[in-house]
Amino acid sequence: MAAPLVVWDRRMLGYDLGGDHPLHPLRWDLTWALAGELGVLDDYEVLVPEVADDAALGRVHTAGYIEAVRAASGPVPMAVGHGLGTDDNPIFPGMHENAALIAGGSIDAARAIAHREVDRAVNFCGGLHHAMPDHASGFCVYNDVALGITAMLDAGVNRIAYIDVDAHHGDGVQAAFYDDPRVLTISLHESPLTLFPGTGWPTELGVGAASGTAVNVALSPGTGDAAWLRAFHAVVPGVVRAFRPEVLVTQQGTDAHREDPLADLMLTVDGQRTTYLALRDLAEEFTGGRWLALGGGGYSPVRVVPRAWTHLLAIVAGRDLHPGTPMPPDWIARAAAARPDVELPIDMSDGTPDVVGYQPWAGHQEMAVDRAILQTREAVYPLHGLDPRDPRD
Repeated sequence: MAAPLVVWDRRMLGYDLGGDHPLHPLRWDLTWALAGELGVLDDYEVLVPEVADDAALGRVHTAGYIEAVRAASGPVPMAVGHGLGTDDNPIFPGMHENAALIAGGSIDAARAIAHREVDRAVNFCGGLHHAMPDHASGFCVYNDVALGITAMLDAGVNRIAYIDVDAHHGDGVQAAFYDDPRVLTISLHESPLTLFPGTGWPTELGVGAASGTAVNVALSPGTGDAAWLRAFHAVVPGVVRAFRPEVLVTQQGTDAHREDPLADLMLTVDGQRTTYLALRDLAEEFTGGRWLALGGGGYSPVRVVPRAWTHLLAIVAGRDLHPGTPMPPDWIARAAAARPDVELPIDMSDGTPDVVGYQPWAGHQEMAVDRAILQTREAVYPLHGLDPRDPRD
């Protein structure tokens, strides 16, 4: 099989919301630099994306919204509505072209997997999972995730499992496929009571023939590695096994990290790396290795995002990095020049075990995470013919 694909074009760094906006393209630039210096990119073929045209964007977004984004993208900012021009989603010159380029990358990678040209691909500049058909939301202009999944469906893939591990609910992707039984959407996120977008309750299940294909695990603030992994393994493999997907699509937002300023979960880079290993296991077991991995949130652009997504790239390629790998001197110099006020990491670990351990769920309700697990299982497991109280399911 051909080498995996990594989507990259420095023009994607033009998706810059400006000023002190938390979604800063530095996180993508430093990820590319770190993965390159550690030799991770040697295992990849670079896919230079095409700007998605209106026909491609229109598979998810309305014509009126696409035109509004284009109108707001000129050198003189224009108020156009559709969620654009807010603090979360400021308008900027070139917004349409840069957002459509990122979307084009996810579409191109999705088509390559659908047509069996490759088994695996990564677009860490993608994962913009909040954008809705007719409006921007949560820093996201075009929903490249939904567009990539739609491209796979259009190419003849019949069953796709989408797993979102961002701290925020993957609401835009869920909404896009809420009535489509061909797409299973799973999101593990901080509780809607405490975090944007305020959705992602266990009772959000999908409608009609798609009932049971939306799966939501709402986690309490303060959830750390072991509890998060307990929830993942208590819910995700069972429904994925029952659904029998042909392709796995994942969104790897890093904002569940304990240092992230916009969320309240407590994962480490090591816990996130362990999550990526679990996702790879799912792809190998259920989809013959076919896996499209996307980026997402993550607002610690120096200390967290580059290390987490470099581990992701290594794991997707099957060339795992040891967590104790030192940070390369050239990368340290580059990061220090960009953010001289930030204490830089010394290696690819947060000092927790190589593969983070957890206590499997046993059907009890001993901790807050156990209650979250049972709420999700009781809501969705019977719809897949599974026993919500049997840990073996």
